[in-house]
Amino acid sequence: MKILLVFLGGGFGSVLRYLFSIISSNFIHYYQPVSTLLSNILSTLIFGLFVFILDSKIIISEELKLFFLFGFCGGFSTFSTFSFETFNLFKQGYIFLSISNIFFSITSCIIILYILNKYH
Repeated sequence: MKILLVFLGGGFGSVLRYLFSIISSNFIHYYQPVSTLLSNILSTLIFGLFVFILDSKIIISEELKLFFLFGFCGGFSTFSTFSFETFNLFKQGYIFLSISNIFFSITSCIIILYILNKYH
């Protein structure tokens, strides 16, 4: 049952991630990795809310945690796409953008977790 919950959450997160990339690409044309950055930030926010806020305020079942934390957030966030897009920026000669992507992707997610942890 636990594996099924992770599987379903991951599938839901992956499909939503795909739809998110399609929608965001219609609005953002000039910087390819923005969709990945935004999905990783949103996934980190959801993860942090579950871990730091919701878990301390209400009792969340193990099943719900598996579905959202391991499944949904795992499927919605994407380190491999982040790495691929950053590599392509380097390869295309956009050194500043690739370094900026690394910096903003990592620091923004860590800052979100720090803020949620500090104010829970």
